[in-house]
Amino acid sequence: MGQSRATLQALCGLPAGSTVGIVGAGLSGIELASELRESRSDLKIKLFDRGPRILKDFPEKLSKYVKDWFVKHNVDVIANSNITKVEQGKIFNHEEEILLDKVVWTAGVQPVKIVRDMDVEKDKHGRPLVTQYFNVLDDEHVYIVGDCASSDLPPTAQLAEEQAELIVKVLRMRWKGEQLPEKMPEIKLKGFMGALGKKQGFVYLADTTVTGRIARLMKSGLLWYYKRQND
Repeated sequence: MGQSRATLQALCGLPAGSTVGIVGAGLSGIELASELRESRSDLKIKLFDRGPRILKDFPEKLSKYVKDWFVKHNVDVIANSNITKVEQGKIFNHEEEILLDKVVWTAGVQPVKIVRDMDVEKDKHGRPLVTQYFNVLDDEHVYIVGDCASSDLPPTAQLAEEQAELIVKVLRMRWKGEQLPEKMPEIKLKGFMGALGKKQGFVYLADTTVTGRIARLMKSGLLWYYKRQND
């Protein structure tokens, strides 16, 4: 969180007319672009999205709402992007050179150093391969979850918490000498919330889409809840 604030402060300190490129149009990229726009109306903002539309795996109504907000607030969303190289003051999208004053990368994460240094089989992103029980392939005593483990699931705290709960069940069964299930329960994203600046937001929950002021209040309430949990 502190690193995110430092990044936003650095961006807000740019001279007027500067161009900022945000690579990755997931929740982090969307919220950063919207917050930066509200803080600095004099900056040019380019948001690079690898998909054909923002939040492509969710209802088009949700994607359209977010895209329309960016159009209204003069944020340039570049769909079907593929950033092949990043250099000082520039990036290359499908080999096309784009000049930028500052680049923020929100397109993906890598495991923490202790996980990167583990001598286990990993995927192309350096994340350890795990079984359906979340232990590494060669050791049933080592478990990895969340964005540190190789997975097709979104790297969210919500899913990591569900994985942790399943690991507790696996450990209890192993301690009791019970046979593990042939197939573990499927983990699904229950929903998510996003903010578009201070007044607007979007929520996808139980196959229902909520947008606007109410969604922003729901997002604020969730942040307050997590803050109280960690106090």
